[in-house]
Amino acid sequence: MSMDLSEFLDVFLEECFEGLEVMESGLLNLDAGTDLEEVNTIFRAAHSIKGGSAAFGFNHISEFTHVMETLLDQLRSGKRPVDQGSVDLLLASVDVLREMVEGLKTDEAPDDDRVAGLRKKLEAVIASELESGEASPEPAGTCRDTESPGSEGPVRHWRIRLVPGKEMFREGNDPLALIRELKKLGELTVETRADGLPALAGLDPASCHLSWEARLTTAAGEDEIREIFAWLGEEAVVEIASGEASGHGREAQAGPEEAVTEPAAPASDVESKGTGTPPPVPEPESPPEPGKPATKKANGLKAVKSPANRESGSIRVSIEKVDLLINLVGELVITQSMLNQVGADILQEGGPRAEALLNGLAQLERNTRELQENVLQIRMLPISFAFNRFPRLVRDISNSLGKKVELVLTGEQTEVDKTVLEKIGDPLVHLVRNALDHGLETPEARRAAGKAEQGRLELSAQHESGNIVIRISDDGAGLNREKILRKAIEKGLVSEKDELSDERIDNLIFQPGFSTADKVSDLSGRGVGMDVVKRNINDLGGTVNIHSEPGKGSTVTIRLPLTLAILDGQLARVGGETYILPLISIVESLQIKPGNAKSVTGCGEVYRFRGEYIPIIRLDRLFGVRGATEDLYKGLLVVVETEGRHTGLFVDALLGQQQVVIKSLETNYRQLEGVSGATILGDGQVALILDIPGLVQLFHRQIHRPAELAAVS
Repeated sequence: MSMDLSEFLDVFLEECFEGLEVMESGLLNLDAGTDLEEVNTIFRAAHSIKGGSAAFGFNHISEFTHVMETLLDQLRSGKRPVDQGSVDLLLASVDVLREMVEGLKTDEAPDDDRVAGLRKKLEAVIASELESGEASPEPAGTCRDTESPGSEGPVRHWRIRLVPGKEMFREGNDPLALIRELKKLGELTVETRADGLPALAGLDPASCHLSWEARLTTAAGEDEIREIFAWLGEEAVVEIASGEASGHGREAQAGPEEAVTEPAAPASDVESKGTGTPPPVPEPESPPEPGKPATKKANGLKAVKSPANRESGSIRVSIEKVDLLINLVGELVITQSMLNQVGADILQEGGPRAEALLNGLAQLERNTRELQENVLQIRMLPISFAFNRFPRLVRDISNSLGKKVELVLTGEQTEVDKTVLEKIGDPLVHLVRNALDHGLETPEARRAAGKAEQGRLELSAQHESGNIVIRISDDGAGLNREKILRKAIEKGLVSEKDELSDERIDNLIFQPGFSTADKVSDLSGRGVGMDVVKRNINDLGGTVNIHSEPGKGSTVTIRLPLTLAILDGQLARVGGETYILPLISIVESLQIKPGNAKSVTGCGEVYRFRGEYIPIIRLDRLFGVRGATEDLYKGLLVVVETEGRHTGLFVDALLGQQQVVIKSLETNYRQLEGVSGATILGDGQVALILDIPGLVQLFHRQIHRPAELAAVS
């Protein structure tokens, strides 16, 4: 009978990537010192990947992981010290393993030479440990009688009953591996139960229909036994009962050696056979202690659910289903806005029914907003998913540059929209690499400057005013403004006559093709990257700027919306049209005072704002809207900020602020410059959402176009 396992492949791959993240994170934590529990966690992740890959027939992955598992087993048993060399080798193995798993998604074969070379290194390290005479030649997972970790304590007889869920094999678990792990703890006898085996016609070879009962004589405690079953599926039941202590040391392990051959009784009738002792009397149940899992006692057997077997608090749902749900909630928000508009008209007519309608609409609005907020939370993930890559990145780059760096991560549980999380990863990587390469100095340079040899790099995230703010800070040398300005003049980005503030000079590094590196390396120097960082962040509706103090360090601040599905916007009227301005870009709105607005040849109109002249963009002229106010003193100026510069948008009036559901204009119509999307207002009118950076660029091109045409003619 054949079975199509392709439907489970995506789940398997996702679990593999999660396991690889656990392994990498755990190995990086081992750099700071040996932690046996951390090694056990890494071992369990490797074991799960090995079991799952073997179940799917990916033998090249399971065999490679098995070699890694053997080395990890030496580390967790204390037969090999956890040193830098072992950690480096295992981190390189995780990289290769990730490449192999990614190859399953893309149908690309891994680099066989690299895999074989690393496997030889692993085997050589394992063999060198064996040659030292400190370990037996058996790899991890083999059956052997060993003295248990607690062999100096009292030896007990344990009865264990395992009833796995039917999905045991699909989850990558192997009952024989569990039995081998139990065998390591002491003397073991096992009986296989086939009570649940169906007829041949109804047999599914991928499902588990068997159960096992075992007797174990060991000095190990219940926690050690239970840990062996820690990664079984949710449906699995593990029952453990202990007998009396029978002495101390290896001499006391001469417990019952006979294998159980006759059919075992049901779970409720299990009793000690061959010992002449009656079944233990059930003890009265008592409430579980706070923080401990509840246990069910049946004739002395405790049905224990391991932590991994507790009822799961989450489910896997495809992102397409979540997006569909968010779109439906967006339509509900629009409908609710329309009903509010109708309700306002009816309310003007008065009457008790109008009052009841108003109350109902108010309740609907509250429920809709609560539903909207909760649905949006489904897409929210902690930013730790983006931050988790940096301990490894900082470790590798700092070692290659010969620098000592302490990485500090704060605000890792700050939540952000999944789409934002996916797109912010690459900009963050470039900013961190830039800080390591250009910002932080070598230990010698830091000593000469009176600093500690170890530099500090901090990534932080927090919510501010409905946005997420990410900061990348270092205590390095800071930006060399003199060098930046000289390079900018050479490239024609600014002229020698321009008077630039320190902030303007610092933000010149975001210009395309700009670089102050003296030579090109594999990290930087080609003049690409920072402008891409800025463009990607602008595409997300965010802003980025940098602040630096020479000799003290630099801080890059990224401000992003929490979600790309909903926008906090300011409604503005221009003629007969309504536009949405993102609140994140607005500095303030004001009425133009006489004498503060001037016309400048080649630049259009400018307004004096806080000691600087900012350009005025008339939206009616830019978009060709009729019926708008022409008199500057009768309208309003909305001051926005982009790329560290202020610009004034001239509008007829401001209509209020509200959250709007963003609809893709490119998907439903076509892409428009200066417009990031559209939304439907409560009266059914379509309003365009303005893209402030694109709008400013469009304005400057239109301002300079007449001069270019005149030069051509």
